[in-house]
Amino acid sequence: MLYRTIIQLSNELYIWLINFPVMMSILMEQLINITDAVFLGHVGEIELGASAIAGIYYLAIYMLGFGFSIGLQVMVARRNGEQDYKETGKTFFQGLFFLLGLAIFLYLLIHTVSPFILKKLIVSSDIYRAVILYLDWRSFGLLFSFPFLAIRSFLVGITHTKALSWAAAIAVLINIPLNFYLIFTRELGISGAAIASSLAEMGSFMMLFFYMWIRLDKEKYGLRPVYNGNLLIKVLKLSIWSMLHAFISVAPWFLFFVSIEHLGKIELAISNITRSVSAIFFVIANSFALTTGSLVSNAIGAGEGKTLFSICSKILKLGYAIGFPLVAIALLCNLWIIGFYTSNELLIQL
Repeated sequence: MLYRTIIQLSNELYIWLINFPVMMSILMEQLINITDAVFLGHVGEIELGASAIAGIYYLAIYMLGFGFSIGLQVMVARRNGEQDYKETGKTFFQGLFFLLGLAIFLYLLIHTVSPFILKKLIVSSDIYRAVILYLDWRSFGLLFSFPFLAIRSFLVGITHTKALSWAAAIAVLINIPLNFYLIFTRELGISGAAIASSLAEMGSFMMLFFYMWIRLDKEKYGLRPVYNGNLLIKVLKLSIWSMLHAFISVAPWFLFFVSIEHLGKIELAISNITRSVSAIFFVIANSFALTTGSLVSNAIGAGEGKTLFSICSKILKLGYAIGFPLVAIALLCNLWIIGFYTSNELLIQL
């Protein structure tokens, strides 16, 4: 009994050690939006409200790449479980090529099509101009965040996740000081927030890129940039549904914020604060989902299908153990949390 308990605890510790860097990585993505909201909340209601619409619009587009990376990670993990390590590198590069092409396409799409779409949906001209200013700079981050997703999928798939914590720390260390400097010192307002966010994503991508280049065994994992159309089609067939699911899970939030914008600027600002806080719980759920996908795929690849329910049960328990205390903190400290976003007493009371 003692032996079985020790094995169980060690397995749960192993799951946590894999999941924690993944959670920090996803938290980094949300912290960028949260930090923007915190700083812009002290600029004005227009900027805070505009960051809600622009941020969720960008996030919905970003989720297309995130969804693809889930399928990519599953396939990498399966090959890793089968100990076909060279195939993991080949699979990674097909995903990287696709995500780079998708990032460029979506970047151009945001600049050419988005102004016409948003003009029809947003009532306030002030909020519309602020949204466009934000997206003009924020869309630049796609060129770094999508390759980052490909690298993260590969690292999670082979269960080498430690570097993700470092990348998350670098993003936060870049984003927070730059937000303060560009928004308040240089007085760039909402554009400064978008610039800081894009540079933070660039910093985290560069960190992971150099980690892969220096620390990983390129020969073992077959890390050579070779295009394989048939393999890319396999990855895309696996990923298309997770892309649609990820996009659909966020797109309604955009429609929600557009609807709230019709009610007024204050209502939009309040909604942004609420969604920003709730994003923490989104981070926990998604990090454990990615960890589950990686461990399950590795187990299937290794022919250990009988362990799947045990893995899922342990991850579910860890998720509840972390999530419930945070829910309690959010309920008990709601006024303090809202005050962190804005000093406007009206917003805090509402």
